[in-house]
Amino acid sequence: MSQERTSKSTERREEEAIAEVTPEQQRALGEQAARSTELVDDIDSILDEVDEVLEANAEEFITGFRQKGGQ
Repeated sequence: MSQERTSKSTERREEEAIAEVTPEQQRALGEQAARSTELVDDIDSILDEVDEVLEANAEEFITGFRQKGGQ
């Protein structure tokens, strides 16, 4: 019951905080969300490329990072 009360209290505070956001802040948050989505897409693309290279050249890739004879 205590946890339920805390959860409702937290929800109410979040709703109040959202209600206090100005239109300028909303626009900035929207721009940040768009930029975040862009960055996530870029990271996903890079990881896909890395994955492709590893699939094609895994042995060569590993050998390139292995230390040889105390180097």
